[in-house]
Amino acid sequence: MVDPARGAGLRDIENEYKRKFLVVIDDTPECDRAVTFAAHRVKRTGGTVVLLSVIDSADFQQFLGVEEVMRAEAREEAERLLDVRIARIAAIGGDVRTETVIREGDPLQEIERLIAEDPGIAILVLAASTSNEGPGPLVTAFASRSGGGAPPILVTIVPGSMTDEQVIAVT
Repeated sequence: MVDPARGAGLRDIENEYKRKFLVVIDDTPECDRAVTFAAHRVKRTGGTVVLLSVIDSADFQQFLGVEEVMRAEAREEAERLLDVRIARIAAIGGDVRTETVIREGDPLQEIERLIAEDPGIAILVLAASTSNEGPGPLVTAFASRSGGGAPPILVTIVPGSMTDEQVIAVT
């Protein structure tokens, strides 16, 4: 026999919990596939799309003397890429909540650090590259890890070759 009080409590918890979908933002064409998937999924199920842009600080260490200028330019580019993706999400639905994060450092480490800091992040959404060189460094890194080295969240890999219509159909 089902305890109605327990069932109601479970529904309350499910209604209060709004998971976050983490999408790594860069200038690759497949990034839009990941944004489209996450935004449509949030539109259907609720939650938030967290857009993370990581500025790779290794690039600055090669050019002493112009490091601060390069850092400022990289931040401006990160903000521009985030603005483009926010506009894309707004076109999908004004009710899709977003958060933006800009980090500096190694992309893989910064993704893992953000996941560790924000317990609401439940799903990492990546899109695979269509290039002949493989699916991309982040997809390769997260898809090949298991066990204790993997972050404790789901990883969704969207094929970069999918159209918006195909992505929407599976959300």
